[in-house]
Amino acid sequence: MTEKDLEQTAEDQTSCCSSDTVCAGHQEDGVRKSHHSAETKQKLVHRLNRIEGQVRGVKSMIERDVYCDQVLHQIASIQSALNSVGKLLLDGHIRSCVVERLQAGEEEVITELLTTMNKLMK
Repeated sequence: MTEKDLEQTAEDQTSCCSSDTVCAGHQEDGVRKSHHSAETKQKLVHRLNRIEGQVRGVKSMIERDVYCDQVLHQIASIQSALNSVGKLLLDGHIRSCVVERLQAGEEEVITELLTTMNKLMK
């Protein structure tokens, strides 16, 4: 993720709630929801669509008996792209959801965040 991506993500992650209220976008029927801007959602979906195409390409390469090393390079590229999506989501999550919950006194969000980060770092 480039510095420009991080700056843009920070700009995209403005909260739609005031500090003392939680809108329906954050919690609905007791279930937490994300609250990404339309631009952020569009960027994430675009990246995921490209990744989906790469996965289909790898499947095709395997079906066509393409040399293993070439397939492995494509798999590495897919993993890198997925990591990039994860970094964008994590950045937005920390800047919005985690901060808001900490400000509301919900310190259990730290344990949740650490669990998530451990899963991403496997």
